[in-house]
Amino acid sequence: MEQKTEKATFGAGCFWQVQYIFSELKGVIKAESGYMGDSEFKNPTYEQVCSGETNHAEVVQVVFYPKKVSYNSLLEIFWKNHNPTELNRQGPDIGSQYRSVVFYHTKEQEELAEKSKKDHQKSLSKKIVTQILPAQNFYKAEEYHQDYLKKHNKTYCHI
Repeated sequence: MEQKTEKATFGAGCFWQVQYIFSELKGVIKAESGYMGDSEFKNPTYEQVCSGETNHAEVVQVVFYPKKVSYNSLLEIFWKNHNPTELNRQGPDIGSQYRSVVFYHTKEQEELAEKSKKDHQKSLSKKIVTQILPAQNFYKAEEYHQDYLKKHNKTYCHI
């Protein structure tokens, strides 16, 4: 019997590190780097996203088995692996494409993300700026961005 899968989409700065973290989890079938967040601009390139020409965020779309790894577990990993209080930046990466965002695919994901954000806020002194938005079209990033850290034998990035 085939197991049911779900999708989750997270923006937490540069997608290289985010993809690496999620791709290493048991229960994750696929984690792909891409772009989401601008319903008007179709098929953006990395250069267009970085230029500010679009309103896309660098995101990672995760396909997972919810019986092996819960959406709540993915949210916990999301919160722990970036700074959700920095607006339009993560570390040295600055720009709206690096914003903190959860794109939900179902009403249940929206509710879990909102609750998780509220719960996580209790442990922080600064306000969380993470957006929680409905998923839009996902545009897979160029092939050279896929599994970038694995291809370059790295487990962490900040160039």
